Amino acid sequence: MDGDTGLYTIGELARRTGLPVRTIRFYSDAGLVPPTDRTHAGYRLYDLDAVARLDMVRTLRELGVDLPTVRRVLAREITISEVAAAHAQALDVQIQTLRLRRAVLRAVAKRGSSPEEMDLMHKLARLSDEERKRIITGFIDEVYAGLDADQDFEAKLRSAMPELPDDPEPEQVDAWVELAELVQDPDFKARIRQMVEYQASHAEETARFASADLGEATRRRVEAALADGIAPESPEAAPVLDGLVAEYAAALGATDDPDFRRELLERLEIGNDPRAERYWRLLAIINGWPSWQPTTPLFEWFITALRAHS
Repeated sequence: MDGDTGLYTIGELARRTGLPVRTIRFYSDAGLVPPTDRTHAGYRLYDLDAVARLDMVRTLRELGVDLPTVRRVLAREITISEVAAAHAQALDVQIQTLRLRRAVLRAVAKRGSSPEEMDLMHKLARLSDEERKRIITGFIDEVYAGLDADQDFEAKLRSAMPELPDDPEPEQVDAWVELAELVQDPDFKARIRQMVEYQASHAEETARFASADLGEATRRRVEAALADGIAPESPEAAPVLDGLVAEYAAALGATDDPDFRRELLERLEIGNDPRAERYWRLLAIINGWPSWQPTTPLFEWFITALRAHS
């Protein structure tokens, strides 16, 4: 301290604050912590107010506040609260970005991805919620274009959008990348379009299928057959198939005859695609929905048995 003046030299100020002399000199030259006075030799001197300003500058800089904003705080143009709120929001964005990068890197490490795959995963993962929704909405628009099909199912599709969390798990990033690739696959879009067209041309039958609990009947009978080790092509499968077809016919007000079995086979073949079920399973992983037992293998057994025994 300079005698009894209560002023500090820049060296004393450095020892008091722990900041390097060059840093204090930089802040002083920038006008953030101007010297209070100078010695006869021209050396800078600082009072306690300058010490407080320097502490403020150091704290704000350590929190990532830029110099122009620090200058505005010191000039009382904005408050500490306003700065804190703005920078907290900015940090939230940075933290979200870092979490997303971490999830992508973990997914890349798990998959053993190539550089091209890693680049794709990173780009897809960085999309906003609205951009992700546009990818899915574009798929639905293309599938349903020009068709007056099952509006309830279309509404269900449009209400189920991918919502990747701020801190996703690697499997959620993986699922989103796979879903984005799936809905842009021309073959998958053509397959789903075929399903929608069939529903549109068989609206009445589709409504009856939807109203009857035929999925549960299929699960009950086929799971029992699989548990007994009954292959769909085997003679033992015939009575299982007969019972299942009888339930379908009764629920639909039809007669179990060759025509009915032929139409049933056509409907099941068009409506059963593992990729369609995969679509919903990927959405469930992304959105954290409960998992469920896949039904595609059950209907594959049903289809194979119908081909073999009808």
